[in-house]
Amino acid sequence: MRPAITLGLMSLLAVGVLSGAPFLGMYSIPMEAIFAPLEGNVEAEIFWNLRVPRVMAAFLAGAGLAISGMAFQALFRNPLATPFTLGVASGAALGAALYVRSGLSFALLSISGLSLSAFVGALGSILLVYGLTQIRQGFSVASMLLAGVAISFFFSSLILFIQYMSDFAQSFHILHWLMGNLGVTGMETVLEILPFVVAGALVISLLGQELNLLATGELLAVSRGLNLRRIRSLLFFVTSLTVGGIVATCGPIGFVGMMVPHICRLLVGADHRFLTPATLLFGGSFLTLCDTLARNLIAPAEIPVGVITALLGGPFFIWLLLRRTSEKRLI
Repeated sequence: MRPAITLGLMSLLAVGVLSGAPFLGMYSIPMEAIFAPLEGNVEAEIFWNLRVPRVMAAFLAGAGLAISGMAFQALFRNPLATPFTLGVASGAALGAALYVRSGLSFALLSISGLSLSAFVGALGSILLVYGLTQIRQGFSVASMLLAGVAISFFFSSLILFIQYMSDFAQSFHILHWLMGNLGVTGMETVLEILPFVVAGALVISLLGQELNLLATGELLAVSRGLNLRRIRSLLFFVTSLTVGGIVATCGPIGFVGMMVPHICRLLVGADHRFLTPATLLFGGSFLTLCDTLARNLIAPAEIPVGVITALLGGPFFIWLLLRRTSEKRLI
């Protein structure tokens, strides 16, 4: 009963966060603004065109990053794994940096050129990592990890080179994007993120039993008839594309995919049938609360939400490291 009760409480938390966050800001929004017509009503326009889309985008991004981190942790059998382990964020950042440095300005189907370039960079990184793992005649966890780390470092060095060769305005634009930002106007950004998160969450939810077997070990998974190569390939592409779609729109928001799955694992256990919905709900609520804090802490200015998650993630990482060390000593 404990996982079911915890899921119920997380559902209530998600509803409360989604309902209350749009009202929190530098200017308080009265309840009457919800039902007022948009034309000529500044409060209604702020509520429906700025705050509601931003809260929805934050919830979707948090849910997608969290469930992707959960899948990677099961795949690598390591609670310190993140959605950015395989270089997807570095590829997206390289695409965004090249777009800013080129000075281009375009949009396709209402999607900005910056988001498109970042997604192309993320997709290129995914294909490059997959190609490198195939060279080793397999799709092992070790080869994926090595390829991802190598690509991530290489792309990061290219980003530094592009920043060095850019002028002040371009360099600041690149740096601001790398911090992660949820400055959303209208529902376009929400609609850009939604397909990636829904598709990724659906596939990962359907693979709950397979994730349980992966988390227990390769030998047991194979003995139960699991096709490791097929499942690894599917998880790799699904989670990477989900993360790529989110990062292309919001920038690389770190530590959500590491912290949230681990916290949920402590609350509902390691069974992915319960862990998956818990991670979705808590991940969305967590990033929405972080973004609410980011836009209110030094209002009217805003702190990039990636800074807030990093400030929380650093101490959490240290705590997790110390906790695992103490557990090994007890054993």
